[in-house]
Amino acid sequence: MTEETRPPIETITTGAELRRWYWMKDELVARARAVGVKMSGGKFTILDRLAHYLDTGETVWPGDKRTKVASTFDWANEVLTPETIITDSYKNGPNVRRFFQTHASPTFKFHMAFMRWMKDNTGKTLGDAVEAWRRMEVERKSDGFQSDIADHNQFNQYTRDFLADNPDLGIADVRRVWALKRALPSEDGRHRYEPSDLNLK
Repeated sequence: MTEETRPPIETITTGAELRRWYWMKDELVARARAVGVKMSGGKFTILDRLAHYLDTGETVWPGDKRTKVASTFDWANEVLTPETIITDSYKNGPNVRRFFQTHASPTFKFHMAFMRWMKDNTGKTLGDAVEAWRRMEVERKSDGFQSDIADHNQFNQYTRDFLADNPDLGIADVRRVWALKRALPSEDGRHRYEPSDLNLK
């Protein structure tokens, strides 16, 4: 059986085939530019747009048609208190950071898990958010804690899983095997560590 090789991106005609392969963001941006698809956003957002274009011929991806924000609350300038309701217009910024530095901790910093909590908890209060941040900080300081890795950052996740399974190997080994792994197709275009990857040549 002949091993598949990744086709040139411009020859791919279906979204399913596009998703089978690993692409650098620059490659997706260049292809989006060539076919008139929006180029901003993360790598997988651009991938979704291109897949939709290949399957429908439409240059506008439904995921870009966002629901209009209902709240007019100005997070950059309003006075914030523990009773302030988290609205659908919530945005991180200096005003919000100052609130949390005052009410949560002088060392407060935004991190991915907390920003996701804020996004998912419209209707709760900033007081609730303070308690959530403090719970997360206790977890972050516990033995064995590992921070979340963004879904789009496949290499970082691959590195963590590879080294956890092969503590006697190093980053040079990760990079060598990753280069071989990402050249192969997968069902969803995402490449996850498997022990058998060490046999790739």
